[in-house]
Amino acid sequence: MGTNPAPQLNRPTVSLATPRSKNIPPVGIVEGKKPHIERMFDAIAPRYDLLNRVLSAGIDQKWRKRVVNLIREIKPEHVLDLATGTGDLAIMAAKMGVPHVIGADISEEMLAYGRVKVDARDLKDSVSLQRGDAENLPFSDHQYDAAMVAFGVRNFEDLDKGLQEIFRVLRSGGRLVVLEFSRPAAFPIKQLYGFYNRFILPGIGKLLSGDSGAYTYLPESIAVFPEGAAFLDHLKKAGFQQVRDQRLTFGIASIYVGERP
Repeated sequence: MGTNPAPQLNRPTVSLATPRSKNIPPVGIVEGKKPHIERMFDAIAPRYDLLNRVLSAGIDQKWRKRVVNLIREIKPEHVLDLATGTGDLAIMAAKMGVPHVIGADISEEMLAYGRVKVDARDLKDSVSLQRGDAENLPFSDHQYDAAMVAFGVRNFEDLDKGLQEIFRVLRSGGRLVVLEFSRPAAFPIKQLYGFYNRFILPGIGKLLSGDSGAYTYLPESIAVFPEGAAFLDHLKKAGFQQVRDQRLTFGIASIYVGERP
């Protein structure tokens, strides 16, 4: 699958104040995690899209399309893309016919690259990217028909609070779709996946981004994330109903869906 070149921005280099990912607690209620996450994604923003395509061999685009198709089932007018990063999912949703998408993220550097992409695709009337904290969303109650999060819930400082905020901004009948990495269980995929995450992914990530911490943090956060039934329990706790999940590509990723009553 072809890739678009990274947008060229004249922006200052951002360095990680915390270079080792072990100093960034991966998941749960962890006070102080948020600033580390913000700096980490600011640092890798210039190469983020390229790394996604290379590290997933382009499969992530197919996964994202499934997310958008699940969102489109309820024919939403206004969709929130939380942890939007450089806007990949928001842009895809707009190109697939979603009328209005707001992308929110805590990393201003990621958003800056995303805005260049939105402008280049002439989608300013459909896609708007803005800074937003998942645990304190700057939106009104019942503002959105649907919400989606791709590879972002692992990075919430307080997972339950973030899900509760999404629930708050969804209207009755709204839908949340979450795409997140998971851990394969079947032999030999489990073993190959573990080897890739431990030895291959950090090396490629460092080579292409110049930062080793972010791509060591990634497998560490996957390893402790409450996947499957455990994450569905978090959705229920936030108030979502008809929760369900689907494993993708041998269990490398999962899609989670919850409905707001």
